[in-house]
Amino acid sequence: MTAKTPPHTSARLFSDSTPAGPPSGVYIANIDGASRGNPGPASYAVVMRDPNGKIILELGKKLGRDTNNVAEYYALLAALDYAATHNIRALRIRSDSELLVRQMQGRYKVKSPDLKPLYERASKLARQFEYFVVEHVRRESNREADALANLALDSGGFGPAAAPASAGPAAPAVHPAARPSRIRAKFARGVLVPHEPLDLPEDSEVLLEIRSILNK
Repeated sequence: MTAKTPPHTSARLFSDSTPAGPPSGVYIANIDGASRGNPGPASYAVVMRDPNGKIILELGKKLGRDTNNVAEYYALLAALDYAATHNIRALRIRSDSELLVRQMQGRYKVKSPDLKPLYERASKLARQFEYFVVEHVRRESNREADALANLALDSGGFGPAAAPASAGPAAPAVHPAARPSRIRAKFARGVLVPHEPLDLPEDSEVLLEIRSILNK
């Protein structure tokens, strides 16, 4: 008896791997969520690499009071949103959360009312990719994302400023070493003149948040 070949699907969502193997050009995102108290102050992080292994995104964001499972889903949504807005068509997610991975694979039911809308949003986004796989990894294999999630808890966050569920384009990635700082500047004759040296590498890009201070 000859086995039938399963029909082709556009997004391979509910599997750890595929018989034919992954296509070329797969981006890999390690994600993690953290909560001190569970529920308590929470954060999430994403480390994404291109097919050559180069880091293209390091993102950490502090949430309010939440559980680690909610934070894990926010990390997943952030990775999916970034990939979708940057025309990435093949994505592999790696997470040390067995619950998130098994739920996204369809092995566990989503019973939590807090997780269900996040799961539905993530599933909808995942199906837009030509290739999508989510896999479970050990915590020691997810150290970078774990460290960034904890850094975000302490520093308040870094990286693209867009919220995970936003549909707009994300800002360029910012390395965690580039901590936000406030510098006063004077606007004169169409030019912003800093009151102190910026000490930035040549051709650096900066994000300006303008707040006018009236002199009395």
